[in-house]
Amino acid sequence: MKSEFKVIADLLPNNSKVLDVGCGDGSLMDLLAKDKNIEVRGLELDQSNVQKCIVKGLPVIQGDAETELYQFPPQSFDYVILSQTLQAFYKPDKVLRELLRIGKSVIVSIPNFGYWKVRTSLLFFGKMPITKTIPNTWFNTPNLHMCTIKDLFNYCEDQNIEIKKVIGVNENNISLIKKSNLEMKNLFSKLGIFLIG
Repeated sequence: MKSEFKVIADLLPNNSKVLDVGCGDGSLMDLLAKDKNIEVRGLELDQSNVQKCIVKGLPVIQGDAETELYQFPPQSFDYVILSQTLQAFYKPDKVLRELLRIGKSVIVSIPNFGYWKVRTSLLFFGKMPITKTIPNTWFNTPNLHMCTIKDLFNYCEDQNIEIKKVIGVNENNISLIKKSNLEMKNLFSKLGIFLIG
């Protein structure tokens, strides 16, 4: 199991109602349903991933989160999850507002473009880095809006979005991120996981 999924699962109470936006092949949904007795639904753009979810018996809708989230009623889920997808949207701020409308709380994970190996690759090699969390080359990446943990933290503060918890992930190590350690954690975390409301 990906350490990211374990962190997300630990943030969710048993028996809650969750929407996983950009649910991929349903791995996280499957984990949440089995281990936490969570009533989970998925929204996924890619047809082959939708099929994988269906084969696993997971409730999923094929759709584009960028244009179809408006169909969900306000506060219709306890939590909405967006795992490593925010940077692929044309209008990530619009998507975030929709997620906050649909869910009582929102969990967003992002690959951290402020991670030291990413910075070092740009500095020493002068080209876009390829890492485990950013595996594509510049010309075939789905990432349109690269951001760092610090960027998203500051965005939430600027937009008066409540930051309930931020967790930095580096391999199997996790740590709590606060304003006081933001600079350091932004440098040493491969992934940021935000619980916002």
